[in-house]
Amino acid sequence: MQLADFLDFDAIKTALPGGSKRSLLQQLANLAAQRLGQDAGVILASLTEREQLGSTGFGQGVAIPHGKIEGLGRIYGLFARLAEPVDYKSIDARPVDLVFLLLSPPDAGAEHLKALAAVSRVTRNMATLEKMRGARSRDALAAVLLGADERDAA
Repeated sequence: MQLADFLDFDAIKTALPGGSKRSLLQQLANLAAQRLGQDAGVILASLTEREQLGSTGFGQGVAIPHGKIEGLGRIYGLFARLAEPVDYKSIDARPVDLVFLLLSPPDAGAEHLKALAAVSRVTRNMATLEKMRGARSRDALAAVLLGADERDAA
């Protein structure tokens, strides 16, 4: 599985206001709800429940909040670069400025893990992270993500 299989390239945000971890999750839930025709409260509850198990701040300024959503027909991904880094309680204590939201149907166990692995492959490459931080537009950011996707799939 690759990012292109589930990432909503039209919804990429290049300067999402950060604020707090809670307000960030609320903004992501609202964005995803608009794109998917789902209830933002249900999405936020799923993300919050997952965060209570342990932070999805994976280090290097990257977070991958994720949750299972009843009634969702497919895996859905949303990417946002934050205007200001947020204290996300990440494993390396570094503030987060790159966020991949991942939502899956409740029965998509293996596919959900493959999608998480695809995001993880892209985000553990330091050069790719720097390009993501330096991209000036949504199109440039999409190109970095697609390019990293293709390189890592090879």
